[in-house]
Amino acid sequence: MSGHSKWNNIKRKKEKTDGAKAKVFTKIGREISVAVRTGGPNPASNSKLADLIAKAKRMSVPNDNIQRIIKKAEGGDKTEFEAITYEGYGPGGVAVMVETLTDNRNRTAACATTSTRTAAIWVLWAAWASCSARRVSLISLWKIRMPTRL
Repeated sequence: MSGHSKWNNIKRKKEKTDGAKAKVFTKIGREISVAVRTGGPNPASNSKLADLIAKAKRMSVPNDNIQRIIKKAEGGDKTEFEAITYEGYGPGGVAVMVETLTDNRNRTAACATTSTRTAAIWVLWAAWASCSARRVSLISLWKIRMPTRL
């Protein structure tokens, strides 16, 4: 009887939960890294860093990981993440504003243009999730008329 091994079931559940934890740890780590670069490594003087450390502890990120991320960001890591805000129009003339955290501006900009041109709003949300978007907010649900060519 294939698929009825208790060990396989445990292994699959563990892979799923570990993958979800790793995704959360990575996102929080990137945000902490940006906060350290912009405001310094001291949580007493950097309120954004203090908030992110509290958020990481709520998400059960180990203290070792938090300290390692802070030291790595303080030392000048090769990959630098930057916060970028994109504004544009989605399908049907809906205004969209997206805040991203990215290490590659070109890739994120390309993802933004292709997503807004070829997809509906719900697909746009999924595409931004793959491009490390932190927040996608619709400015207005009313249609904004786009200028037409003459």
